[in-house]
Amino acid sequence: MMRKNNPMKEWNKRDIWNLLADNAKTLPRFPDGRIDYTYAPMVPVVTCFIKYKGRVLLMRRSDKVHYYRGKWNTVAGHLDEVKMPDEKALDEVKEETGITKRNIRAVKRATPFFLSDKRIGKKWLIFPLVAELHKKPKVRLNGEHTEYRWIKPGELKRFNHVERLDKSLKRILNETSR
Repeated sequence: MMRKNNPMKEWNKRDIWNLLADNAKTLPRFPDGRIDYTYAPMVPVVTCFIKYKGRVLLMRRSDKVHYYRGKWNTVAGHLDEVKMPDEKALDEVKEETGITKRNIRAVKRATPFFLSDKRIGKKWLIFPLVAELHKKPKVRLNGEHTEYRWIKPGELKRFNHVERLDKSLKRILNETSR
């Protein structure tokens, strides 16, 4: 199914769909039907940078989230439904920021990659995306974040951010600027 070192050079819809369908069959479910990755060793997630006029939205994670409390991140979420990463990313953008599809000019993808975090015993399969906006929106945070900032990409190093967020940002900017 997924290749070990590079999960996929391009987003193969069939591979992604099979991974999510397998997870839906083998992993427990929450009462609302979403896949429960609590004890899963490998977790597929979307990471969606929101970009406007050369700046990206960065948000500080609240104490209400399970992982990386107090760290800065972008929009992110488990692929806990059998949906393609693009669609799930748009759902997460709306849920976490209040930004709707009509505010988004384009959604672009970068190459997925694995990230192992031995401290919490998880291997993340990260699907990085960027949502480019028409105009600067009013951001309405949900309970997953406590504050936000619009930053230039080079400023990320000044923030105590989640593991390898810099790698995701570099990848998405390099691969989508073509």
